[in-house]
Amino acid sequence: MLAKKYSKVAVGGTFDKFHEGHRLLIEKAFQIGENVLIGVTSDEFGGIKGEIEPCDVRMSNLNSLIKNRSNYILARLEEHYGPTVDDEAIDAIVVSPETEHTALKINQIRQKKGMKPLDIITIGMVLAQDGKPISSTRIRKGEIDSVGKIIKE
Repeated sequence: MLAKKYSKVAVGGTFDKFHEGHRLLIEKAFQIGENVLIGVTSDEFGGIKGEIEPCDVRMSNLNSLIKNRSNYILARLEEHYGPTVDDEAIDAIVVSPETEHTALKINQIRQKKGMKPLDIITIGMVLAQDGKPISSTRIRKGEIDSVGKIIKE
């Protein structure tokens, strides 16, 4: 088996209405990292996005997806950056194009603290049947399902 490229990889999000884009993000983190830190926005922090599933439900959904793995930690995020700005063991972060700006900000903070910047791995958005990105917002609105199938025109 090939050695993983990174010792500890971070990935974070709300992970509401878990969908194919979320699955790809997490799969990528496991592909490249020996250990994976998955940050899930808390109810208070995630609530700024609107009506979302409770954090415990979102964390339980993630645990179900990765239950056959042992090399991960699930953590609640109370703000944008979580442990990525303090944990020197983290050496990479996996993001989507819409969250890449947060990773850049994390690296600015890390550099100000004299820490090594994270390698940023940006994956593409997963598209729905209509060619638009799959998103939790679209799923909540009833436009698409979790794999991007159109529900209503």
